[in-house]
Amino acid sequence: MWPYHPDLLARPVPRYTSYPTAMEFDQHVGRSNQARALETIAAGTPASLYVHIPYCREICWYCGCNTGAANRSARLSGYLDALEREILTVARQLRHRARIDRIAFGGGSPNAVPPIRFVRLLDRLITEFDAANAQISIELDPRTLDDDWYAVIAAARVASASLGCQTFAPHVQAAIGRIQPLAMIEPATARLRAAGVTSLNFDLMYGLPGQSRDDLEATLSETIRLAPERIALFGYAHLPAAISRQRRIDARQLPGPRERFDHAALGFDRLTRAGYDAVGFDHFARPGDPLAIAARHGRLRRNFQGFTDDPSPLVLGLGASAISLFPDLIVQNEKLAGRYRMLVTSGHLASSRGVARPADVRMRAAIIEQLLCSRHAHIPGEILAPVRGLLGSFADRGLLVVGTDSLTITPAGLPYARVIAAAFDSYRSGAARPCSHAV
Repeated sequence: MWPYHPDLLARPVPRYTSYPTAMEFDQHVGRSNQARALETIAAGTPASLYVHIPYCREICWYCGCNTGAANRSARLSGYLDALEREILTVARQLRHRARIDRIAFGGGSPNAVPPIRFVRLLDRLITEFDAANAQISIELDPRTLDDDWYAVIAAARVASASLGCQTFAPHVQAAIGRIQPLAMIEPATARLRAAGVTSLNFDLMYGLPGQSRDDLEATLSETIRLAPERIALFGYAHLPAAISRQRRIDARQLPGPRERFDHAALGFDRLTRAGYDAVGFDHFARPGDPLAIAARHGRLRRNFQGFTDDPSPLVLGLGASAISLFPDLIVQNEKLAGRYRMLVTSGHLASSRGVARPADVRMRAAIIEQLLCSRHAHIPGEILAPVRGLLGSFADRGLLVVGTDSLTITPAGLPYARVIAAAFDSYRSGAARPCSHAV
């Protein structure tokens, strides 16, 4: 179905959940920039909150998220106290100028938190940000869901939830340190729907150690049977030099580049034949889901949470390592939970690094986002002309069409979308940085 050109996929590239990417953040941008950005938000600006819980009950070996073990109640409680303090600090600087339309909880595992503390945290967010009408979404670890958590999800009217499933093959689960039998996922799916979740996502992965085509096929078949509204099919990024827990994974068992490509193609074929719409390059959604509707109508966006139907131009990140997006600025909170607690308990904003986004950078950000979300972008001549030579190999092989002031990625070029988008990334011309492969 997709033509395989290994030479075009050899270059690792970012996932582009922002532009500039986190690799460009530095300590010259931080709290003072964030304070000015908060103070200049226009009244009524739509905004979203992202709340990061950097703890899990069990640490999976493959995971690249900023998370640690929730094995000490005092440490977790101290973090949540600090998070509530940050909420107060940011809300007081914001002074209700923004309209909070969405609240997303991610991690780590938000359900590593005791349910009663989650209720308290959500109440604080709603009260301080006047967010009673916000749509709520949450990432969940199915291994630590219990009766109390299902009750909280129902009471909080959570609309969207994402289950970390990865794979249903037992030997692959053992190879990545995440044991969760299908018999655990099935009741979780039913109970989340009974609790009122109307848009359920399964996170799946290919390129895992010991994962065969048959393993992926079986996982896709079970997923289609359980019929989540959304599916994200990610390629595992093995970066043990940067992510120490990945050193527990036997790299000799990892599929090769051609196998990874074939697995990605298999996922696309199986899910689209099952009635899912392809969204971006690695998400899928049922035609009636808001994500699929946004994609069809050209309203799909890409941010730190992946492909989204959230139209907000402003994302406020809360918690250790959380990232805030302003039109002309990106800032990231202190990553280390201990230092984060010290900052916020002293009444400071928590950001420790970031990057400015002047007009030319915002233009490139829009081009990259358009290419990844809709496979088409209008591009000013002064930006397109210098990269025509880089794009020639893709155009010659039918993967894209280059116009006088536009670029269109063909259906055959979908797996090459990130590599094509990277041509407009002015930061990638320097020294190599640790990135994942495009497929």
